[in-house]
Amino acid sequence: MRCAALLLAVPLMLTAQTAPEEEILRAPAPAREFRGVWVATVNNLDWPSRPGLPTEQQQAELLAILDRVAALRMNAIVLQVRPEFDALYQSPYEPWSRYLTGRQGRPPAPLWDPLAFAVEEAHRRGIELHAWVNPYRAAFWRDSLVASNHVTNQFQNLVRQYGQYLWLDPGLPESRAFTLRAVVDIVRRYDIDGIHIDDYFYPYPEIRGGARVDFPDGAAYETYRRSGGPLEKSDWRRNNNDEMVRELYATVKAEKPWVKLGISPFGIWRPGFPATTTAGIDQHEELFADVRKWLNEGWLDYVAPQLYWPIQPAEQSYPVLLKWWVEENLKAREVWPGLALYKLPITGPRKMSATEIVQQIELTRAQPGARGHVLFNARVLMNNVERVADRLAQTYREPALIPAMPWLDSIAPGKPVASIAIDSLETKVVRFVPSDAKPLSAWFVQARVDGAWSSAILPSAERMYILSGPESHADAISVTAVDRVGNLSPAAILRRTP
Repeated sequence: MRCAALLLAVPLMLTAQTAPEEEILRAPAPAREFRGVWVATVNNLDWPSRPGLPTEQQQAELLAILDRVAALRMNAIVLQVRPEFDALYQSPYEPWSRYLTGRQGRPPAPLWDPLAFAVEEAHRRGIELHAWVNPYRAAFWRDSLVASNHVTNQFQNLVRQYGQYLWLDPGLPESRAFTLRAVVDIVRRYDIDGIHIDDYFYPYPEIRGGARVDFPDGAAYETYRRSGGPLEKSDWRRNNNDEMVRELYATVKAEKPWVKLGISPFGIWRPGFPATTTAGIDQHEELFADVRKWLNEGWLDYVAPQLYWPIQPAEQSYPVLLKWWVEENLKAREVWPGLALYKLPITGPRKMSATEIVQQIELTRAQPGARGHVLFNARVLMNNVERVADRLAQTYREPALIPAMPWLDSIAPGKPVASIAIDSLETKVVRFVPSDAKPLSAWFVQARVDGAWSSAILPSAERMYILSGPESHADAISVTAVDRVGNLSPAAILRRTP
């Protein structure tokens, strides 16, 4: 935003509207849609492009992603900051990630804090940042761990090998404690907008010789049974995950009630739900994740099921699965499905097209109860595969606010104080300040020209908006403050004087 020149004491074309007029003139309500993209760091899938890059190049790559998101009028990134009990931030508990520096435990040089940088730069662009953490995966490859302070070296009694992975045993309360500690640290020290958990609770099943390999948690289960625990093993495993999610939600809210908690599960709760769904893993019985229960207990603020299926055939399709998730959302939390952008560059029967992605967004908009989506993954967006970024620029033609979450806070911020002046270059400048101390996430500014309203969303740190082009002839301006959970203030209306 260019700075205004010295303001002149000249008659203004727009003045604050009187109360009776204010009741008559109302700008249209803002569009509401979560437009997010996952930025994966595991295996350097999205960012950084490779481990060990100089700090300046890492920062430049991250800024390029944020600039692309802002240019497309998207409003959120989901940044993976703890892929394997490590950290892409300056953690007092866990080692620096090898995906950042090339060797686990090695700090970046020159030293910087990627999460602090990402939050600041995202907010500067009016973008929410959700910090994505993995609760139990300790190592993506079991031979990749070298840092002496990594959990697998310090607490080997908690670690279980399963396939290529090392996993902390979810049946042990100590395992949950490590993740809760990390989440508290992130929420407390960083101005994030959300904590995000993906679909890895118990691991996806390993198949060996045609048979499913059981996760090696027998010792933890026997301890539970000896202590009088009544649950059968599968119920016990689900209960372990229930406890994790319940504690995680309570922990986040105790620190900062406005920080959202979201979970992105496998897209099918169970085969047979809905009835035409027959293929796919049974996450209830194999990942032991009862996401439907979490949603309806109110232990999350949004669910982002990974609906990576095409629109056709209809039996097990994107719209059918989306409708099921929306209908199961009994507490009216947010449902923001994940879309398979990653299938654009692949070949074979699983490939999707940019046209399919755009159609899925339109179907989501047409589905009551679904007010957003998340794209996986950022690299495809940056590479503009099949010109998908160009297509999305048309799909996101108008800016949108993230849906409000009134169960977190329903108190609107105060009506802002707004005025307009003309600078020495005859440019009209709208100025605005908050009227109370409630933390804000954005400003929503609208201008009316020839009866049609245009809109802009500005970062909360902004205090002015320059009217240029057709907006310089606006006969009405509306300025609204938006708080951290999406509540709108009463609008400050400025109108042209006769």
